[in-house]
Amino acid sequence: MLPLRDDIPSQRFPGLTVAIIAVNVAVFLFEVMQGPQIERFLYIWGFVPERYTDSRIASFFTLRQQAAPFLTSMFLHGGWMHLIGNMWILWIFGDNVEDRLGRLGFLGLYLVGGCVATLLHLITNAHSPLPTIGASGAVAAVMGAYFRLYPRARVHTVIPPFVWGPVFELPAVVFLGCWFLLQFFSGTLSLVNSSEHVGGVAWWAHIGGFAFGLIVALFLRAEQPRRPRRRPQRDEGW
Repeated sequence: MLPLRDDIPSQRFPGLTVAIIAVNVAVFLFEVMQGPQIERFLYIWGFVPERYTDSRIASFFTLRQQAAPFLTSMFLHGGWMHLIGNMWILWIFGDNVEDRLGRLGFLGLYLVGGCVATLLHLITNAHSPLPTIGASGAVAAVMGAYFRLYPRARVHTVIPPFVWGPVFELPAVVFLGCWFLLQFFSGTLSLVNSSEHVGGVAWWAHIGGFAFGLIVALFLRAEQPRRPRRRPQRDEGW
């Protein structure tokens, strides 16, 4: 399922959401500029579980060097499609969550959620020698918060292979619930058929981020039981 937008307009300009997107794009451009040094760059700034579970490897790094990838890895991406996919989801769901949490709270949700996601990836892939990168865990935390805060929202979605239509209006709980179940079943399957030297999707990072965002939102009052205001008519077509 490919989300196009939700039907709840933000109450104010989502400045922090836009800033996070801009930082991710800037970091990716810097990443691309590394050229032949890109592999070394990703092994230093990406999150490599083996660096933390193998004492021989860990001894080569300082505490600061070990802590940094928890943050830096969530601003790195494996390609343009990886970047665009994460930033598009953040754009759709981030503005409303930023409205509810405020900019400082939203920043905390995003960064801490990303770190929690990385920690769960470490637990479930303890001996992987591959660098894990991407904002997916942090974005999943935003999705988890949205799931709780805006259960009555509707997400305009296209379902492959019908990429150009028709457009379905799915309740947010259905869209995000299906997304989470896909991550959970895929993550469970990855544990059964695990391979330390094969790359892929960090399913458990997604699960950890979503669960963190949901738990944070449980401490906030959910939206009032009314149908969300739709965006102005002129926006309905994109």
